[in-house]
Amino acid sequence: MKRFIDKNFLLQTETARYLYHEFAENKPIFDYHCHLPVKDLADDICYSNIGQAWLAGDHYKWRLMRSNGIAEKFCTGDATDYEKFEKWAETIPMAIRNPLYHWTHLELQRYFNIDTLLDPKTCKKIYSQCSALLQSPEFSVKNLLLKMNVKLICTTDDPIDSLEHHKKIKDDGYKVKVFPTFRPDKAMAVEKTTQFINYISKLSEISDIEIKNFSSIIEALDIRHKYFHDMGCRIADHGIVSFWAEIYTNVEIEKITTDVLSGKELNETEVSKFKSAFLYECARLNSKRGWVQQFHIGALRNKNTRLFNKLGPDIGCDSIGDYTYGDKMAKFLDRLDQSRELTKTIFYNINPRDNELIASIIGNFQDGSFPGKMQFGPSWWFLDQIDGITKQINTISN
Repeated sequence: MKRFIDKNFLLQTETARYLYHEFAENKPIFDYHCHLPVKDLADDICYSNIGQAWLAGDHYKWRLMRSNGIAEKFCTGDATDYEKFEKWAETIPMAIRNPLYHWTHLELQRYFNIDTLLDPKTCKKIYSQCSALLQSPEFSVKNLLLKMNVKLICTTDDPIDSLEHHKKIKDDGYKVKVFPTFRPDKAMAVEKTTQFINYISKLSEISDIEIKNFSSIIEALDIRHKYFHDMGCRIADHGIVSFWAEIYTNVEIEKITTDVLSGKELNETEVSKFKSAFLYECARLNSKRGWVQQFHIGALRNKNTRLFNKLGPDIGCDSIGDYTYGDKMAKFLDRLDQSRELTKTIFYNINPRDNELIASIIGNFQDGSFPGKMQFGPSWWFLDQIDGITKQINTISN
């Protein structure tokens, strides 16, 4: 019987097999957007077992397990690593069309040379085989990346991060280049008054700037932007629900900022004006240093209040948003283009409805200076599956 995973997995035609094996298979990986825990990489940890490696922080798997009726104890709770892995082995046979089914078995085959399907009957043996290998130095996190021919990764980092772990990785002479990306979302979140004030206090401390208004926020961010630049960063990343393009004056923005820093709750218009100014100034910083900027657009985050209050963010309770932002996106880009401050940009939408919108808008701002200066990024998050990828490719090619 044909194995589920072999060297021709998903390659259903002779042309597909030729293109993959002759051209793509041995190409290096340059991952310019990831959430790998850089401290683990700096410390070159070995995972204790496959349960820890797979289930300690993967909200994709937790979400699927909950859908299969698995209690929270076995997702984020105090069950043992093996007990959690058992529940994953119960769940994955029920997800045969889900990318997690493919990824699970691809990882078993590529890293551990296991082509057995994971289910409750094979669970114990697979757990033992994988865990024994993971505890060996050859399967440290640094070596796992080398096995996959990774040449460069860019982690996702807050402006107040010291980047000490990136420095350690560089000083250790690791063959894979590991650079930070600049993600200033928390400095824009004025709708969360208390959290914003606390964050700005930390930004003030690390930048050694007394922050008392909008201008000083941007000054502090500029200092951190340069620090990231000196550490090899060349990419900014912005996670936004929408674009903002409100008309505002500098006087208005300064007052809005001093109001929120004094503890005042802003109304919807004030929040929109602040975000319009903030995102514009960040884009100008990105242009000033010749960076690429990324916009991840439209995610509905943390929509299960009970689980959020118990566990925090990034636990598998996020969704596709239905925001409308076409006109605001065009105005935002146009303002930057008029002042010649629109740098290379990559856009990721989470709602497939927006494929044609983004593809058509970015065509307005290609300026002949570089092929594909405005880029439609790879299918992201909920769209990172065969239908989402196919629809996006069709949109772009059309």
